[in-house]
Amino acid sequence: MPTEERIWQLLEEVSDPEVPVLSILDLGIVRGVQVQGEQVTVSITPTYSGCPAMNTIATEIRLRLLAEGITQVTIHNQLSPAWTTDWMSQAGREKLEAYGIAPPVDGTATGHVLNLFGKDTAVRCPLCKSDNTHLVSQFGSTACKAHYQCDDCHEPFDYFKCHA
Repeated sequence: MPTEERIWQLLEEVSDPEVPVLSILDLGIVRGVQVQGEQVTVSITPTYSGCPAMNTIATEIRLRLLAEGITQVTIHNQLSPAWTTDWMSQAGREKLEAYGIAPPVDGTATGHVLNLFGKDTAVRCPLCKSDNTHLVSQFGSTACKAHYQCDDCHEPFDYFKCHA
């Protein structure tokens, strides 16, 4: 019989399909796990409504649990409260930067309000660690990222937008 603790361990092994270095727990989209006998319910929240990765994530959760012999699985899409980058783990932020994607910046420290379509703010280059960067485009490789360039090392990079 599955336990809630074991389900959480298994979910740590499910990667985000858009940023494979992050688990769905790093990303903070798993809102809860319920185990009632053989029935397991996992609640997930999309990073933004219409996120195309959610179906893939639900499938990967089912496959991971099925590989453990857990066959009675319900995936619940929980839209409220809306996901925020505050739910990302510190380990997830560090993994993003090591992968070459600047993690979300809390714009309140610089006086900027930064959100999905937020204004330009000081974003540290994940490669050379310089704060001397500029926004190239509000949209990067996915809708939840913006495209920046470092003015010191001249490398382009994605920035995972802050969602508050």
